[in-house]
Amino acid sequence: MNLILISLLTLLIVGALSAIILFFVSKKFEVFEDPRINVVEAALPLANCGACGFPGCRGFANACVKADTLENLICPVGGRPTMEKVAAILGKTAPEVSPLIAVVRCGGTCELRPRSNQYDGVSSCAIAHNLYGGETGCSWGCLGLGDCVVSCKFDAIYINPETLLPEVDEEKCTSCGACVKACPKLIIELRKKGPASHRIFVNCINEDKGAVSKKACSVSCIGCSKCSKECAFDAITIKNNLAYIDSEKCTLCGKCVDVCPTTAIVEINK
Repeated sequence: MNLILISLLTLLIVGALSAIILFFVSKKFEVFEDPRINVVEAALPLANCGACGFPGCRGFANACVKADTLENLICPVGGRPTMEKVAAILGKTAPEVSPLIAVVRCGGTCELRPRSNQYDGVSSCAIAHNLYGGETGCSWGCLGLGDCVVSCKFDAIYINPETLLPEVDEEKCTSCGACVKACPKLIIELRKKGPASHRIFVNCINEDKGAVSKKACSVSCIGCSKCSKECAFDAITIKNNLAYIDSEKCTLCGKCVDVCPTTAIVEINK
């Protein structure tokens, strides 16, 4: 009986000493977390998409609290309204944010970019991309297997059953960039949404020489430079047989659209 009591007392003493030691250790190595982090996190969309460049909304909230200014901190999903809330909480100034939207830069529909073979494998753009160039003569074009659709948490992108190309729902797109990362062909790009969603861009990423790209797809950019010569704002550059429009410089005048011989430059919501 005495042995049992001694054992119990010993356990109680060891437990009490362990608790005291743990208490002092926890106080010694306690990490202070600014309570504003929780408040800022609650003001965010909580999409945890990583488009801000941080590992989730809490990481972004932590960065906002610690930063001197919010100048280089932007939540693409919440946009300007969310950043104004964050700024109000922290007593800082919200950065100017130009709304972005995902743009699929491939106009090669089934009609304009004829199929020369048929892919019979796993329905994944990433896998198909590693196996071969695609079902058409254009090895740059969209594979149409929907990795971008799967990646989108907001149901903002879908495959058009007639063209077999992805299309973006402007009302649902949050410019999180998940579809951009998911596309192995690098066809999808985040661009300025533009006033009233009006934007102009080159709907092609084919860098083959003009004759080759035109043969593979009738609406391919052929790098003829007509658009860059027409642009008075230095918004169009030609590199590797491909035109590119800088959305920061573009004034949406539309002159480049009119001179493009292959209609590779498209104008949305004119």
